[in-house]
Amino acid sequence: MIPCAYLRVFRPLDSFPPEERAQWHSYIESGGPPPARRPAYRDEPTEKERHVGLLASLEGEYADIRHVDGIDYVCPWRTRLRILAGMISLRESGPPEMVDAFVPETEAKRAARELARLKRRNPSEAPAMLQSPWHVPVRWFVLVDDEERRLAESESGEFRLSYWTPLTTARRRAERALQILRRSELAPIGEPIRELAEWLSGFPLGSVVELDYGAVSSLFTWDELDNDHSGREIQEAIEAVGRPGGMPEAAELYQAVSNRWAEALNRESLN
Repeated sequence: MIPCAYLRVFRPLDSFPPEERAQWHSYIESGGPPPARRPAYRDEPTEKERHVGLLASLEGEYADIRHVDGIDYVCPWRTRLRILAGMISLRESGPPEMVDAFVPETEAKRAARELARLKRRNPSEAPAMLQSPWHVPVRWFVLVDDEERRLAESESGEFRLSYWTPLTTARRRAERALQILRRSELAPIGEPIRELAEWLSGFPLGSVVELDYGAVSSLFTWDELDNDHSGREIQEAIEAVGRPGGMPEAAELYQAVSNRWAEALNRESLN
C-alpha cells in the first residue's frame, strides 16, 4: 500500500445531528472500525474503453475515533465523497496531457453532479479528511505548532508522528499566515492556505484538527522523527516574513522543512 499522511477534523460526538449522532454512538460502542485488512476495490469504469478506469475503495462508511479528556471525537471517512472530490481535483490539477486518460470530462461532470446532490441532501457531510501520499504538504504545518506535537510508539513497535490542535487555534493560525503573506511579496502563495482556512470554517467550534504522518512515518528513522519540528519551523518562518528584513530567515526555515521531504517526494516520483 502507498504510505499516506492525513489531515483530519474530529468533531465532538455531541455536535452531530441526532440521527447521525446515534449512528456514531453505536459505532463507538461496537468497537469502531474493523481490524486492518487487505484493501478491496471496485472498478470505476469510464465511458470509453480507451480510457484507463479508476479503482475505488470498497471500504464501508467507517470513522476514526479519538477519546480525549472524557470526550468522544469522530472523523467520518466519507469515502464516497472523497472519491468524487478526488476525481474532480485530478481533472482540475493534473497534467493536461494525462487527465483525459484517467478522468474524462464527462466523468468529471458526472462526479460533480453526484457530489452536489450528496451535499444538498446533507450539507453537514463535508469531507473531514485530507490525504497525501508519500509526504506531508508543507502548507499543513501552518495549522500546528510544537507544543501540540506527539511522537508515539504503536503496539507493533512502529513510531508515528502527529499533531493534535484545537480547530479555533488552527483557523487563527491560517488566517494570521494569510494576513502576513498578503502584506509581503509572497502573496501569490497564500491561495492553498486560504483553501485550508475555508475548509476548516465548515466545521463546528469544539472540533479538533489532527495532522497525522500516518504510514509516512515509516519512511523515517526514530532519530529523524524525533528531530522533526516542522510545525515550529513553519510558524517561525511565517513570523519572520512579517518582520522587516526577515525574509532570508524565513527562506532558510522553509527550506529546512522542504528538504526534509525531498527524499519522500522523490519516492513518489519513482512510483
